[in-house]
Amino acid sequence: MTENVVITLACGTDNPNRATRAFFLAAAAQKKGKNVTLFLLDDGVYLARKGAMENLRAATGDSADDSLAHLQAHGVPILVCTPCAASRFIKEADLADSCRMATAAELIDLVCDAATISL
Repeated sequence: MTENVVITLACGTDNPNRATRAFFLAAAAQKKGKNVTLFLLDDGVYLARKGAMENLRAATGDSADDSLAHLQAHGVPILVCTPCAASRFIKEADLADSCRMATAAELIDLVCDAATISL
């Protein structure tokens, strides 16, 4: 069984359930000892901005901000698609802690050696 988990998210605050669930699942995988990476693309890149997830909750009551805090505290990388961010005028300086720009090539390298969940 693989110890690497990559979660990709392509929606933003327009879909709070899916957005929150991606961060929740990443935190759950980290708590199980998995090597987790969260990759944000398309409108998911909006979530990487500082403060973007405050008050974002799923219908279950789970808080995206709580899961983000857990990921940050445990050094889980949150990768942000560089061209997706650029087309939405998001710069590296706009990103929350633990978030950094990344390329499609990096995503491909990650998923080739991981279980992948796409939301």
